[in-house]
Amino acid sequence: MTVLRKLLVLFSTIAVFAGSTVLHGSRSAAPLGFVSQGAAPAGDMLTLRVALTSNNVAGLEEKLRSISTPGSPEFRQWLSKDEVKSFVQPSAATVAAFDAWASANGLKPTVISPNEDWLSISLPVSQANDLFAAKFELFTHPALAEPLVRTLSVSLPSELAEHIDVLHPTTDFSEPSSRLAQGASSVLGKRAPPASCDTTLPSGSITPTCLQEIYGMPASPAPGNTTSILVPGYAGGAAQPADVMTFLEQFRPDVPSNTTFALARIDGSSPDDPDLVGSEGALDVEYTIVTNSIRGAGLAPESPVLFLSVGGNGSDFAQDLLDTTTFLDGLESPPSVMSTSYGIAESSVDPSMAIKLCNAYMALGARGISVLFGSGDGGVRGLVDTLDICDNNTFIAFFPSTCPYVTSIGGTHGFAPEMALNLSGGGFSNVFPAPSYQAAQVAGFLDTIPSDFPGTFNRSGRGYPDLAFQAWNYQIVDGGESKLIVGTSAATPSFASMIALINNRLIAAGKPLLGFLNPWIYATAGTTAFTDITLGRNSGLVCPASSVAFNATVGWDALTGFGTPRFPDLLAVAMA
Repeated sequence: MTVLRKLLVLFSTIAVFAGSTVLHGSRSAAPLGFVSQGAAPAGDMLTLRVALTSNNVAGLEEKLRSISTPGSPEFRQWLSKDEVKSFVQPSAATVAAFDAWASANGLKPTVISPNEDWLSISLPVSQANDLFAAKFELFTHPALAEPLVRTLSVSLPSELAEHIDVLHPTTDFSEPSSRLAQGASSVLGKRAPPASCDTTLPSGSITPTCLQEIYGMPASPAPGNTTSILVPGYAGGAAQPADVMTFLEQFRPDVPSNTTFALARIDGSSPDDPDLVGSEGALDVEYTIVTNSIRGAGLAPESPVLFLSVGGNGSDFAQDLLDTTTFLDGLESPPSVMSTSYGIAESSVDPSMAIKLCNAYMALGARGISVLFGSGDGGVRGLVDTLDICDNNTFIAFFPSTCPYVTSIGGTHGFAPEMALNLSGGGFSNVFPAPSYQAAQVAGFLDTIPSDFPGTFNRSGRGYPDLAFQAWNYQIVDGGESKLIVGTSAATPSFASMIALINNRLIAAGKPLLGFLNPWIYATAGTTAFTDITLGRNSGLVCPASSVAFNATVGWDALTGFGTPRFPDLLAVAMA
């Protein structure tokens, strides 16, 4: 064979190979902190999750828009579990195409989601490299005890490109990061209620009584006890019933001290590791229980708070979020509110996975679940808490708050006037465009930003947060000790309790749940039931106040949203 003919054969082979796969995802390099240790051993087994394309996600989006928009004939006619599944499950053609490919390659997929759109496959690294034109490597990180197996590029067989939304984990390097931070005086010991609810003062801190005073939240028991809140905790995090009892004794003596929460565990979460019980779980449970003013006890199914402890070592936050949504997908009668105090830089999550997760939140919203996430504790810089980032004017978007189907909660402090807290995460997504329900408000805010503004962000992205809540110096009990906690991790469960209180009153009046909140907030409630926050900026805790950030302004802004809710007014709008 001549050299020319050999080259022609080689080029032909390359062309055939290139045409047989379609690039699915790639990174130029691993994120900061991850270091490659070389190729993953060829014989090691790799478990991948495959998201098959839903048969009608556009139809579900249109349906949710109709049932969540005030004035629609279908307003708040939330869908059943099976009705949502009819939109989300893959088509017969998609299932057949994937099954044929899997069989031809000796793979045995397992369905792992109630909506049948997620599958799991196990195969050797060498086969995964061949099938997906990948190069799986071992990556270490100082925060992880074991290396991750990831690739910087992955492709799909061309015959499956239209049938697969996500192949995970491949180019995704996400890891969970609680935005919780302890106040400067973390261990207080038992003491009387604070001298002031004004957290701009040295003596000020937040208790359940303060939230009643600031926002008009009721102290009386919620009628009916008919709705509940789901609180996920990641990396095996949980809460201690003994801490809840002590908290109630100190801050809500009118509520029986044996009031507690239900606990569910998934993904190998173990009750035997005391190191996994931390301040995050204590905060979330204590404030969702007491601000609900529920009088009850025991781990009964009707318990108002369900804590979901999600196992894992913290190396795959996107998968942890997925497992939380599939847990909810399988419940016939899910909680009416989900409050999550965790998040991650949007850039750390593969875009295909971020979109699939966002669609999962859309599906939950269509079932009448209000999905709430804290907006982050790093101001415009996401989670970053080091001084070397302060001169970087490229803002860091925070996921899942950037998803248009969740309600994002920012942070405030002070009382009369209430001000934006400088840690309040806020900004614009680089993955999700601005949804129609917020187009006018975002445009109004962008008009307030000067043309020479040095910050870099996506002006056409989904803006967040949607609203704000107190987020500074919450008193909690953790490990038997009183502590002060700050962050949107505190704001989110407290607002979740307000929504649960309203849901209980709606059910008692024979009305449907609030469900997906955003279209209602932007169309109606935001202008009639919220206190506009016009003071403060979100430069972050560690950066100088003069560093580039967004300023609170009249109307919606990218650090406090519409502002903070007034419970009586929000209830009146909901009941109308």
